[in-house]
Amino acid sequence: MSAPSQPLAGLKVIELGSLIAGPFAARICAEFGAEVIKVESPDGGDPLRKWRKLYEGTSLWWFVQARNKRSITLNLKHEAGRDVLRKLLAEADILIENFRPGVLEKLGLGWDALHALNPRLVMVRLSGFGQSGPMKDQPGFGAVGESMGGLRYITGFEDRPPVRTGISIGDSIAALWGVIGALMALRQREVNGGSGQVVDVALYEAVFAMMESMVPEFDVFGFIRERSGNIMPGITPSSIHTSADNKHIQIGANGDAIFRRFMLAIGREDLANDPDLASNDGRDARRGELYEVIDRWTASLPLSEVEATLRRAEVPASRIYSAEDMLKDPQFLAREMFLSAQLPDGKAFKMPGIVPKLSGTPGAVHWTGPALGEHNAEVLSSLGYDAQQIEELRNQGAI
Repeated sequence: MSAPSQPLAGLKVIELGSLIAGPFAARICAEFGAEVIKVESPDGGDPLRKWRKLYEGTSLWWFVQARNKRSITLNLKHEAGRDVLRKLLAEADILIENFRPGVLEKLGLGWDALHALNPRLVMVRLSGFGQSGPMKDQPGFGAVGESMGGLRYITGFEDRPPVRTGISIGDSIAALWGVIGALMALRQREVNGGSGQVVDVALYEAVFAMMESMVPEFDVFGFIRERSGNIMPGITPSSIHTSADNKHIQIGANGDAIFRRFMLAIGREDLANDPDLASNDGRDARRGELYEVIDRWTASLPLSEVEATLRRAEVPASRIYSAEDMLKDPQFLAREMFLSAQLPDGKAFKMPGIVPKLSGTPGAVHWTGPALGEHNAEVLSSLGYDAQQIEELRNQGAI
């Protein structure tokens, strides 16, 4: 259970989401003390339970994504199942859902009905295209949001098709916006005398909001930013380079003073003292030349020497980390970015630590992702159902 000192202690969150965006938003709430009850279908539950690497039939990702949550099963096609959900929502603070728009309305659980049931309820709705507009009824995953939101267009190399990041970043960004919106709505409710409201997050808009200066650059100059590989157009030098031992390192020497220190450290006093390179616009105009210089330097040394030189010169840089690198890195360890946990059979494993770090009321992990319906009896009993009634619900196929 949540510790009283955690910032979201006392809040009740009901999660109707599946896979990534909704569950990640609810996970953040659970890590910081909210009571999160995850509602799953009795027919297998959240598909994430079977995604990626499985341990004895259950996804390792699941144990992280559902940590600190309680799992109950409800058949929302059954009236008795919907009745249970209404009782949960009547006393909840936040509902997080990522169904396609209109699904809850068809079940009699749309915003108007829920607001009448519980005027204090904040409803976080995560969907591909939002709750309005001509595309609202279309299905949309994070990959679609990344494509429509502009991220995929600029990701990759200019002579190749667009590529994706190796994670579902669009879903995760949407989840973060969902939590931000929920906390804003709670402040409005608690401090400014408001009531509950809808937080409407579209996946494509969540990504679009991160696209920096893309829109004004096109609107003012007609400039369309294209794929540029590992460099950051307009910010120089900032790219990935390869060492003599075929390791990769990101070097960000785009600050004026940092660039000068970097050039002095690699023996290029001529470039360090060149007035045309003293500011970013001058460096960007000669980025091809500068990247050739840096490529030659990194290719002449093993990664350890490249890193040591950059550290001494106080140039921001990092080797490209794998999970293996992270697990033995002193910075990750000092920041407690790995938590020790146990799988259901007692096997120890590492899971990611908590972000962000709060000095006074930090987040915590109290248990890993639960078994499907593990908390049915506990949650239903708290709503006033006795053992016989719970058994009836099970026999009816409502749970």
